[in-house]
Parts: sequence; structure tokens; C-alpha cells
Amino acid sequence: MVMNMNDKLNEKLKDVFDRVQAEEDLKEKTRAFLARKTRGYTKARTVKYKYLIPAAACLIFVLFAFGGYWLYFTPTADISVDINPSIELGINRFDKVVSVSSYNDDGQDLLDSINIKYMDYTEAVDQILASENIAALLDNDAVMTITVVGSDGSQSARLLSGVESCTEGQKNTHCYCADSDEVSQAHHLGLSYGKYRAYLELQAFDPDITPEEIQGMTMREIRDLIDRLSDDDEAETQTESNGYHKNGNGHGHGNQSNSGAGGSGGNNSANTNTGNNGSNNGNSHAGNNRGNANTGNSGSNGNNAHNAHTGNNGNRARQNRE
Repeated sequence: MVMNMNDKLNEKLKDVFDRVQAEEDLKEKTRAFLARKTRGYTKARTVKYKYLIPAAACLIFVLFAFGGYWLYFTPTADISVDINPSIELGINRFDKVVSVSSYNDDGQDLLDSINIKYMDYTEAVDQILASENIAALLDNDAVMTITVVGSDGSQSARLLSGVESCTEGQKNTHCYCADSDEVSQAHHLGLSYGKYRAYLELQAFDPDITPEEIQGMTMREIRDLIDRLSDDDEAETQTESNGYHKNGNGHGHGNQSNSGAGGSGGNNSANTNTGNNGSNNGNSHAGNNRGNANTGNSGSNGNNAHNAHTGNNGNRARQNRE
């Protein structure tokens, strides 16, 4: 009886352990499955991190590239070229031409005939001077102005020196350096800076001149007009300053070789042979004109022109009145 009970107990324990063993197998399988999955996730994450590194490098490269693009393509100075074609070249900090603009039809025709973008500025200026249109204008005594405009004084000085070297030996070519503050005003009026500078100079002589008139004029026409108005103004000023320098007011002391003019307002230098008197009631302020070689006339109404005497004019005046 006891044995039978033990046998039954053993069988039950065996069944229990068998079930536990089965659960362990299940756990082992589950563990293996999760391990595989976990290794897969770890691998995937590692791959993602590996791709993040080159992505970050690409981002940094793009940022530097954008900064470099901005540095290269941002003009820091302008070169204004005016003859009748009016154009401007935008120059970057590396002295390269990064933009070109025209300010009249002739300027656009010039830019269409040459390709100067991304050139060194000296090469660009040389090509402009060598172009058929510009060369013909300069041969026909046209005037060209080249103005360097910039806020960086050292760069502006360097550009001006280069431009002057390019134009050395060219007649009627003038190079300047100017402040960039006036460029916006020039562009607002539709003028290149070179013509705007000429417009201001011409406006000092002719306040009625308009930007539209300047825009249609060649630099030779503008320069000739400035020179003509300047000469006229100088001549007018000279005339005004010399207008009365030859006239002297006398008070009865006649000129030694000409006439003695009596009266308070006699004009000695204007009369050659006759002294004319104002109204002094016949009293001559001439005093004594004995030293005069010619005639002194006196009287209350200045009507003694026919009396030619060399003695005391005051006495003759009283005789005439009597």
C-alpha cells in the first residue's frame, strides 16, 4: 500500500519536472530568439551611427561651401567705365569680376560683345579697352573715365593702381577713386558712378541740367560742355572785376595831358579833351588848372564847352555868368 503511494508520488514529480524542463526549453528558445533579435537591433543602430558621421561631414562641407560662395560672389568694390557705353563691374575681395551691369543701350551692346565675368579685373579692363567699339571711340578723341568705388581703402587703392597701369598710354582716359556712399544715389538716378560724378560737376555750372540729359550724352560732350560753361563763367567774373577800374573820380584836378574836370562828380578818365562839370552854380572846384595842356570847362549848367582857356577857370566862369 505504501509502495503504491510512493510510486504515484514519483510519477507526479516526474510529470512536474518534465513540465519544468519543457518550460526551460521554451525559455531557451525564447532567449535565443530574443538574442537574435537584439543582435539585429544592435547591428542596425551601429549602421545608423556609421551613416551619421559622413552626413555630419557633408553638412559641414555645405556650410563652408555656402560661406565660400558668399565670400566669392559678393562684390566689395565697383569699377565704373564711362565713355558713351556706361558699364559697372562688381569686383570681389579676390579682385575677380563677379557681376556686370549696363546703364545705357551702348553699355549693354558692349557687354554682349565681350565675356569678362570671373576674370581678374585687369584682364577685364584690358579686354574692354581692346574691344572694337571702345578702341574706335578712343581713336576718335572720345573721353573715357574709369572710377574705382569701394569702402575698403586698401582694395580701392590697389584696384586704382591696376586700372592706371591698364590705361597707361591711352589718351583722354581719366582714372579716379571715390567713396561708395554716393553709388546708391547714382543708381537711383539711373546713372553709372562715372556719369553721376560728371553730372554733379556740370550741375554746378548749369543747375537746370537733368540726369536724363546726362544719360544720353557721351563723356566727350559732357566734358566739352563743362569746359565751355567754365570758360564763360570765368570770363564773366573777369569782366565784373575789371568793369570800373579805369574810371577815376576827380574834384577839379584835371589830368596832366588831357582835360581838367571841375565839379563834384567830374570823370577825368572818360573824357579825352573836355572836362564836363555837374551843377555847381558856376563855382569851379577845379581851383587852378594852369598846369593843364588842354581845356577845362566850368559853369553852372556845364554849358561852357566852347570856352577854351588855360588860365583860372573859376574867373572865366564868373565872366560867362555875368
